[in-house]
Order: sequence, then C-alpha cells, then structure tokens
Amino acid sequence: MNTVPAIDGRDALLIVDVQNDFLPGGALAVAQGARIIPAINRLQELPFGRIVATQDWHPRGHVSFMADGTPAPDRWPEHCVAATWGAAIADTLAQEHVGLVLRKGMQPGIDSYSAFRDNDGEHDSGLAPWLVACGIRRVFVCGIALEYCVRASALDAAAAGFDTFVLDDVCAAINDDRRDVHRMLRDGGIGIITARDLMEGNEAS
Repeated sequence: MNTVPAIDGRDALLIVDVQNDFLPGGALAVAQGARIIPAINRLQELPFGRIVATQDWHPRGHVSFMADGTPAPDRWPEHCVAATWGAAIADTLAQEHVGLVLRKGMQPGIDSYSAFRDNDGEHDSGLAPWLVACGIRRVFVCGIALEYCVRASALDAAAAGFDTFVLDDVCAAINDDRRDVHRMLRDGGIGIITARDLMEGNEAS
C-alpha cells in the first residue's frame, strides 16, 4: 500500500467529466466508465476541504467535433453539447458534497481538456487561485478519461504548485495499457495511488 497522509480540509477531490456522454449509451462512451462511480461516491465521504466536479459544456459546432464525421487529431464525435442529456453529470454520481461544478470547453474555437486552462494555455479557468484561497494544498484527481482530461488536469494541478495524486482505479481509461500515461504523470511529479490506499490511510488515522 502507498502511504498517503490522512485527508483533511487542506485536500481537494477533483472529479473529472463523469457525464452521460462518456458513459455506456453516450456519444463518446469510455469502457468501464460507469464502474468507477460507486468508488467516487465513497471517496466523497472523506473529509476533503473541497470537492470539485468538471463538466464538458460545448457549444454546437465546437472545434473538437468531427467535421462531417471525418476523424482528425483531437476531433471527436459530437458530445457534451451544452444543456443536453449527454452533457449532464451522471445521476448515479453523488453530488451533495460537490461545492463547485466547473464547466469547460465552452469557447467554440478551443477545447479545454484541463480543469485549469484551455488547451492553448491562453485562458485560465480560475480554479487554481480558488483552491489556494480555500487553503488547499493537495489535489486528488479521478474520473474520465485518464489519457485526456484526467491527465491534463493532474499535470496542471501539479504545475500550479499542488501536491497532486491520480487515483488510478477510479479513472476510466480508453486504452487498457496505462503505462505511457502513468509515465507522463510520474514525469510531471504526480503520485499514482488507488482509492483503497486513500480509504485505508484514513481508517488507520
């Protein structure tokens, strides 16, 4: 077991994009996406200082959508269109402890994988200074999908100065082989742990 100090008010849980379109039956479903939700709900019972959920919230015709259905780098089927069922946070995700829902990808011409900034790095979401103002020192990241929005959010959290951990077993991944993304995360100074590590660490405290 990885040793992780017990969760307290200086810690934040960042839940990335647990939305209908990324779950079975959605427009851009990630295999096994639904299976991580019960564990995320249990994690929310820990005494985090802040719990944040992100939400892709794209306008129609967003730059990330495939033109005429033609695949291209960083182009996806139309998904998470603002105010649609697909963009909604999954009903099965507990939300009573979520203090902030941060919507991203709202500009038509630029995508935002990260909760902290857009993909060009030109527009900041304001999340980092908000967490600092809340006294947060550590950020624990989970959600969908590990290779994209989870990875980008975790790397930006670490770059912003937070001690950052990815909860690997409560992240749904597109690829079964996670070695490359794990390498990128570790190279960015990010710890890779499990929800079990966190729960057992708090039971022992």
